[in-house]
Amino acid sequence: MSEQSKLNLLSFTGKTKILHLSWIAFFITFVVWFNHAPMLAAIGSSLGLDSAQVKTLLILNVALTIPARVLIGMLTDKYGPRLIYAALLFLCSIPCFLFALADDFAQAAIARFLLGFIGAGFVIGIRMVSEWFPANELGTAEGIYGGWGNFGSAAGAMTLPTLALLFGGEDGWRYAVGLTGLMSLAFSFVWYKNVSDTPKGSTYFRPKKNGGMEVTSKGDFVFMLAMKIPMYATLALLAWKLSPAGVKMLSDTAVNLIYIALVVIFVYDCYSAWKVNHEIFVKPVPEMHRYKFKQVAVLNVLYFATFGSELAVVSMLPLFFAETFELDPVYAGLLASGYAFMNLMSRPGGGWISDRFGRKRTLLILTAGLAGGYALMAMTNSSWPVALAVITAMACSFFVQAGEGAVFAVVPLIKRRLTGQIAGMTGAYGNVGAVVYLTVLSFVSYQIFFSVIAATAVLGFIVLLFMEEPQGHMAEVNEDGSVELIKVT
Repeated sequence: MSEQSKLNLLSFTGKTKILHLSWIAFFITFVVWFNHAPMLAAIGSSLGLDSAQVKTLLILNVALTIPARVLIGMLTDKYGPRLIYAALLFLCSIPCFLFALADDFAQAAIARFLLGFIGAGFVIGIRMVSEWFPANELGTAEGIYGGWGNFGSAAGAMTLPTLALLFGGEDGWRYAVGLTGLMSLAFSFVWYKNVSDTPKGSTYFRPKKNGGMEVTSKGDFVFMLAMKIPMYATLALLAWKLSPAGVKMLSDTAVNLIYIALVVIFVYDCYSAWKVNHEIFVKPVPEMHRYKFKQVAVLNVLYFATFGSELAVVSMLPLFFAETFELDPVYAGLLASGYAFMNLMSRPGGGWISDRFGRKRTLLILTAGLAGGYALMAMTNSSWPVALAVITAMACSFFVQAGEGAVFAVVPLIKRRLTGQIAGMTGAYGNVGAVVYLTVLSFVSYQIFFSVIAATAVLGFIVLLFMEEPQGHMAEVNEDGSVELIKVT
């Protein structure tokens, strides 16, 4: 693969074909993952759901995605993105069909919970794109993959209600949801038959051990375990929201059992990590094979603030505009859609800037803009012209989504054979951020909510100062034991 080759998006051969198929796969996962959101009123009416049950469906839809992204990252590194993306699209069509056929809240809730797994598809394409593109194009390619794929949720919101109306009747939503499941099922075969894990002649580097992320020093092992805690704590927070103190879906006994299960799984997770990494306590890893886990931790914090805030703000922005400016809900939703629409250009733009001006410098600028953007949104009130509020939100969204693109311009440059796992952990932190921010919103005003996001962006900026600019080469070991150097700049 030539380092001098250019990215021609009008082509459908070679690496560009892989990029197009990858973002389409990701696009479909987001259409399926959020296919209920634009039709909640019709779904609630059809199934006889009350307001608490509707909110519960929203919670369940993201609950499984946090552990799923970590698991899918490990499976991708082990078996390759060709097989894992095909399997995910195929298997997740089943709960999609089950949701379309649901007759009551219990059936809908189980299906929605299982559909959270499809939200893990994102991490598969990150590894696939990193295998096909050189370092000098990687940020742009990953940005296009993420931005165009993320647009699936907005595209679904624009089209699925119309499809439901075309099918007609109270069950129109079922046909629209079922159609997205059919898309997922069909594309699983298209994907599997048309991609390969690497270009011809390239090696697909796999983790030396399975069951946990490899680290290369004792301090990094402790650091990695500490970074797992917020993910488990967020799952506990989701369980609490389903308890009698929250939406009252689960009993206190059931929630306590979930808490115990999370502790047991965390202990087992730590034990699995120890089995993978115990040798570093006996024999130091050679310098050329080391990587610094702090690089992963910094990206986790940044994705918490970027993608976490995007998921949270997309969920509440229509209501914010409607209540702040006393707008019709439909009009408010249309204005708010501009925030998500920015994904088409902002995320690829962040990757492109990162390719040309450096990974760390780009992230510092975008994170500062992110903090300033949310600080301005915190000042937005009814005295502002509506147009100015919309412009502020869209400007803020540029820094949010460009920041996401810049984060994943760095992920594949840390340790190639662990790219899926690193992407999985970083992606999971985005969902952690969404849950935390939405929980904060349930207790405070919109202004404080935006201020909290701005504050976490400032924290991200400070943490980012400790990140090191990727440079030189990373060393990977071939199956025959030979060492290959992969350029990262």
